[in-house]
Amino acid sequence: MAKIEEKKPIVEEIKNYVQQAKAIVLVDYRGLTVAEDTELRKKLREAGVIYKVYKNTYLNFAFKGTEFESLAKDLNGPTAVAFGLDDVTAPARIINDMMKKMPKLEFKSGVVEGNYYDSKGIQAIANIPSREVLISRLLGSLQAPIANLARVLKQIAEKAA
Repeated sequence: MAKIEEKKPIVEEIKNYVQQAKAIVLVDYRGLTVAEDTELRKKLREAGVIYKVYKNTYLNFAFKGTEFESLAKDLNGPTAVAFGLDDVTAPARIINDMMKKMPKLEFKSGVVEGNYYDSKGIQAIANIPSREVLISRLLGSLQAPIANLARVLKQIAEKAA
């Protein structure tokens, strides 16, 4: 009985993250050095992503009955989990960037906004720019015609003067 009581707070902690998460990415971290793991954790933390290593059975209990339940089939071997609380692409994007430096780091799977993706699908999600970048691109696209019109009108006014 004592063992179950020790496990409950951990499962509750995971459930709390699951309730807040917009995206969850599972990774295989075997072969990473301590320095690499520390760097990965730092980058994820800076982006507001929670990165933890839990026992697969704890994760399985926490995922049951949620939109992340489909991840249970990928809970084998050493598994780290990244919870994206704000930016849905941040966990996949940052881990993908770190995979270029750390070839032993591998995607297992993930759920983004309720949709399950295997390792290749998460790789595709990782290539989507952040929300801020997409908004700035949109604003740039909207401003370009107006800025061009303003330049043309200025040149016309200068020639007329």
